[in-house]
Amino acid sequence: MKYFKLNDGNKIPAAGFGTFQMQNSEKCAQAVTDAISIGYRLIDTAQSYYNEKSVGKGIKDSNFDREDLFITSKLWLTDTGYSKTKKAFEQTLTNLNLDYLDLYLIHQPYGDVFGSWRAMEDLQKEGKVKSIGVSNFYDDQITNLALFNDIKPAVNQIEVNPWFQQKQSIDYLKSFNVQPEAWAAFAEGKHDIFNNPTLKSIGEKYSKSVGQVILRWEIQRSIISLTKSFNINHMKENINIFDFELSDDDLNKISTLDKNESQFFDHRDPKMIKNLINLH
Repeated sequence: MKYFKLNDGNKIPAAGFGTFQMQNSEKCAQAVTDAISIGYRLIDTAQSYYNEKSVGKGIKDSNFDREDLFITSKLWLTDTGYSKTKKAFEQTLTNLNLDYLDLYLIHQPYGDVFGSWRAMEDLQKEGKVKSIGVSNFYDDQITNLALFNDIKPAVNQIEVNPWFQQKQSIDYLKSFNVQPEAWAAFAEGKHDIFNNPTLKSIGEKYSKSVGQVILRWEIQRSIISLTKSFNINHMKENINIFDFELSDDDLNKISTLDKNESQFFDHRDPKMIKNLINLH
């Protein structure tokens, strides 16, 4: 497994297992156990996924050494603010049946993120979380948060896929020494991504699938990739991306696929903010 070094000195696996939309308790727990057994070391969940207890069971059932795993969860926007963040974090630890987290993220850039961030800084100083970061923050938002607090976010988890490559933001995050992490690497199959001729032809060169090409493309851009699956064969395929390297020509071809727009929603749309608040 390849690792990236964060700005706080901690190391994070370059490829991880995500659990979004895994709300079936038994299937989720088994998927996490399977993922760990075949080599995943980064497991990503969130308060709003409603599966932290299942993820915790999967971790426990794996019988794998805790210190060799990297566990991430996220704070939902309705629990922003100093005291509410402290309480939500403790509930997350309880749900996961863990003593500490490796990474805790503010899930959305709304609400009292400054109060939450100061709570997270204290949690890090107390040793309850090793690294702290954000998710879905725009460049100006993460800059504002970093410049007016003691600790800079270590990670920003954002949508990155061939249709929405986030070239400007990825370059900015790297220059600002914040590690980018990608959700929706496959854009949930939109625009028939798995049958895209460009991606298929690149995969054929290396005897790799379109999915493996996409994940390798993210790794070579120094972006952490997250994938999810209940199928153990797909899990194995999604982590088998470290035995080949895309050429500059391959990277240039993938670059031309960029539609430069989210495949899901605009985080600056007021309607979207209202919808997210109503999710809880």
